[in-house]
Amino acid sequence: MAARALKAATVDGLAISLSSLCLVHCLVLPILSASLPIVGTWAEVEWLHKAFVVAAIPFSLLRLSSTVANAAVTALIVGGLWLLSGAAFVEQLHDLETPLTVLGATLLAAGHVLGWRRAHTASQS
Repeated sequence: MAARALKAATVDGLAISLSSLCLVHCLVLPILSASLPIVGTWAEVEWLHKAFVVAAIPFSLLRLSSTVANAAVTALIVGGLWLLSGAAFVEQLHDLETPLTVLGATLLAAGHVLGWRRAHTASQS
């Protein structure tokens, strides 16, 4: 049971880190690009947005397939993935890309935090 809890904590930790990196990319790089124009080229790299979403999918599937994935965990993770996917892959949503991505990454991270807390509580019992 301890090995399973450690694996789940590692997956959730990586997923939360990825969501945080996504938020930094969306929120900090545009601010830096205003003061350092070279950073602006990094802020607008389209393939990077898609790569974040593709990278988030396996971590999310691992959490969703775990025993601690209740309705709240599932709703947060699925909702976050939908928002991130829409922002990255649906051209008609381009004008809403940043708010959708920020909300999606936040929901996704919240789902992983909740899943981690549930797994941690279950392993304590």
